[in-house]
Amino acid sequence: MTEGTPTSERPLRISVIGTNYLGANTAAGMAEFGFDVVGVEIDEHRLKLLNDGKAPLYEPGLDPLLKKHTDSGRLRFTKDYREVADWADVHFVCVGTPQLEGSDAADLAQVNSVVDMLAPLLTRPCLVVGRSTVPVGTSKLVEKRFHAEAPAGESVEIAWQPEFLREAHGVDDTLHPDRLVFGVQSEAAEARLREVFAGPIAEGTPVVVCNLPTAELVKGGANAFLATKISFINALAEMADATGADVTQLADALGHDKRIGRGMLNAGPGYGGGCLPKDLRAFMARAGELGVEEVITLLREVDDINQHRRARIVDVTHELLGAEWVGRNVTVLGAAFKAGTDDVRDSPALDVAGRIQLHGATVTVYDPEAMENARRVRPTLRYAASAAEACEGAHLVLHLTEWPEFRELDPAALRGAVETPVVVDARLSLDAKKWRDAGWIYRAPGKP
Repeated sequence: MTEGTPTSERPLRISVIGTNYLGANTAAGMAEFGFDVVGVEIDEHRLKLLNDGKAPLYEPGLDPLLKKHTDSGRLRFTKDYREVADWADVHFVCVGTPQLEGSDAADLAQVNSVVDMLAPLLTRPCLVVGRSTVPVGTSKLVEKRFHAEAPAGESVEIAWQPEFLREAHGVDDTLHPDRLVFGVQSEAAEARLREVFAGPIAEGTPVVVCNLPTAELVKGGANAFLATKISFINALAEMADATGADVTQLADALGHDKRIGRGMLNAGPGYGGGCLPKDLRAFMARAGELGVEEVITLLREVDDINQHRRARIVDVTHELLGAEWVGRNVTVLGAAFKAGTDDVRDSPALDVAGRIQLHGATVTVYDPEAMENARRVRPTLRYAASAAEACEGAHLVLHLTEWPEFRELDPAALRGAVETPVVVDARLSLDAKKWRDAGWIYRAPGKP
């Protein structure tokens, strides 16, 4: 048996390359599954945080899981690719694939960098597993490079195992996934992945075994469908506004149809975050390269509806401010793209706040977790230390991120702090009766 190959005496060893949201959850999860894990992080500050058991981002439950396994010695982090190349049997690639500047396509620079750094150091058989979201066809290009550049050549096998983590639920989704997709080219690779995920499989998690392009398409396809569903209910919210219908009751009625389901049918300011928008656009870009025009036409409209939703909230705000912007104070409750995270990438809340400020209003923002990231992205906005402080002197309050803290606000107490008691509940999750009873004008797009 080749030296370093796992035996009954020496368990499987795992490396996780890239330690942002996906990588940090993957590394901690693999350690929780019982494996010895080394994560690769080249940034010195992030490396120190991780080895101290602290995530470089806010994700509920992640810090305790990291701390548990860095303290036990089962999990550690390094910047040395040679160390993990010599040590690990399975390498999970979890680097980012952001939107390419000036294009809808995915930027594969970080994936290519992993190949640059890792391939020349691989001297024995191993399995390289992509978890990053990539355009279909990427895995075969990666495979070609590993086979050409690694001393181990074709004994380096490539698999793709897409992730389906929801921000604010990343730990649970890692430990208890709703499905596992194994894009593999051999029974040996499938067996190795079944060994890695033996815990979830034993719990009954379904496994889909497929080829590489199918695995690559699954994540992009899932996000494209979710984006379509969100844009669809937001389009119906426009119909509700025009007719006096209630979009929440409409969604409840639609959701009872088993073919449709209630999930992701909540109207609001639209989707955002670091994954779904850029994955949708990358999916469109790849469809364009492949000449599949029908996909481009459909998903472009989905994206346009999503952007229009943000514009609609701005229009409603302008209307309720008496068609005046200058001299008006607007409070924005929320900066993260959704509750449970500090992620402000393509956040509808910050986008709306920025648009209103550009029109001439003074905008004050509060978010329980995302203030630091928001300040970095939108430094010209005003920021408050609490919801109550943010509401002082406001002519209108916008509810744009569905944090539980905002649902628990006392509208009667806030009534005395604002200049005019007007609230726009863009998340449709506040208690309309409670706010109206406290003397507020309550408006929720899509509700009468």
